[in-house]
Amino acid sequence: MRWRKLGHVYCADGERPWARSHAYCPTALPLDDGRIRVLCAFLDGDRIGRCGWVDVDAETPDRVLGVSERPALDVGAPAAFDEHGVTPLSVARLPDGVLRLYYAGWQRDTGVRYTLFTGAAHSDDDGLSFERVSEAPVLDRADGELYIRSSGHVRASGDGWRMWYAGGSEWVGSGDDAKPRYALRHATSADGLAWPHSGRVCLAPGPGELGFARPCIVEQDGLMRMWYSLRTVARVYELGYAESRDGLDWHRLDDRAGLERGPEGAWDGEMVGLASLVETAGGTLLFYNGNGYGATGFGVAIAEGL
Repeated sequence: MRWRKLGHVYCADGERPWARSHAYCPTALPLDDGRIRVLCAFLDGDRIGRCGWVDVDAETPDRVLGVSERPALDVGAPAAFDEHGVTPLSVARLPDGVLRLYYAGWQRDTGVRYTLFTGAAHSDDDGLSFERVSEAPVLDRADGELYIRSSGHVRASGDGWRMWYAGGSEWVGSGDDAKPRYALRHATSADGLAWPHSGRVCLAPGPGELGFARPCIVEQDGLMRMWYSLRTVARVYELGYAESRDGLDWHRLDDRAGLERGPEGAWDGEMVGLASLVETAGGTLLFYNGNGYGATGFGVAIAEGL
C-alpha cells in the first residue's frame, strides 16, 4: 500500500492574531455537503495554540473552500490543564448528530517543559464551534502516565468506546532539549467520557525511540491497520505502521507505512506525521503535517492499494 501525495493544502498566513502560524494536527471530519472540515491548531505570537478549521473539497481535497475566522475552541482558564493550548485529536459524531471532539490540553510547567492531557468538547454546528464537556480532562495524570495522556484516536465500539493514546512519565534530556518518552496505550469506556485510571501498553518505545503518537486506524475484514507517528531521539516524526486482530497486540511493519518525506527543501522534506485518516467516496485520504510539527501546515495524500 502506498500513499500518493495530492499536494500541500494550508498553513496559517499570519493575518489573524490568534492564528499567526502553523496548522497543527489536522483532524478530518467529512460533512454531508461535499466538504471535509479539517480541524487543526493555529499558533499565536506566543506559540499558544487554538483549535480552528479549514474546509476543503472532498473530491479535490487540496482545494481550500474556507478557513475559520475565530477559534472553534479557545484555551482553558488560568491554571487549567489546557491554559496554554488546545490541539484536536479525534472527532466522532454521536447518534443525535452532536460532534464530540477529543483534544490535547497543553500546560507549560516548571518541572518539565509541558504536560499533555486529554479533554472533550461537543459541537451542535458541525464543528464551527465547540463547548467543553468539562473544565477538567477526561484523561488526567496517573501512575506511569504522569506527564502525557494524550494524542489519542477514539472510536465507538459495540456498546462502548475504545481509545489508543500516548501515555508516559519520562523525559529524555534536559532544558529546552528535553523530550517526553511515551508508550502507545489502549483503554475502554462505557460512555466515552469516564476512562480508567491507566491504560494497557500496546507498543513500547525501543532503544533510540521516544514514542508513538497520533494513531489512526482503519478496520477491514477483521484486520486493524494503524498508522502512527514514530518519534526517535535523533529525528522528528515519521509515519509508522502496525497491524492487529484485536487492537491490543500489534505487529510493527514500519516499512509499509507508505508515505515518504518530500525532497530536500520541500514543505515536508524533513518530517511527515501527525496524520488523520478519512474514508470518502473517492478513496481513503490521509491529512498530515510536514516540517516543524505543523510549522509548514498540512497536506493530503490518497491511498493506493488499501
